[in-house]
Amino acid sequence: MTEIVTRIRESFARQTMMQTLGATLASIEPGRVTIQAPILPTSLQQQGAGHAGLAFSIGDSAAGYSSLSLMPADSEVMTVEMKINLMSPAVGDYLIAEGRVIRAGRRIMVVAADVWAVTGEARKHVAMLQGTMIPV
Repeated sequence: MTEIVTRIRESFARQTMMQTLGATLASIEPGRVTIQAPILPTSLQQQGAGHAGLAFSIGDSAAGYSSLSLMPADSEVMTVEMKINLMSPAVGDYLIAEGRVIRAGRRIMVVAADVWAVTGEARKHVAMLQGTMIPV
């Protein structure tokens, strides 16, 4: 497990998009990865909520890294396709994306992520993503 955590942390550190969003890795387990990002003034939509692009970006990365956690050590991962359902405005202090593997196939992996807006102790489910990842 230590090699997986190191590999994911090193890959995540190379993602300048995650750096731009202020995102951090919150947890890494086999088949599950959680990413957290603040809702910054630079990532709002016109009505003051967190932009859907923020939710999508961290959800896609959390789902992708959940699949990478189950792949061979010499693999990297790319998104083949990703769908998002936006369920509620992303209003809060930060977002948490919880990615997970639904089915680990030989060539592709079906993944999902739930995105939550957090204010204090309260969590609100704001988006769901489902997609397909491929090793590269």
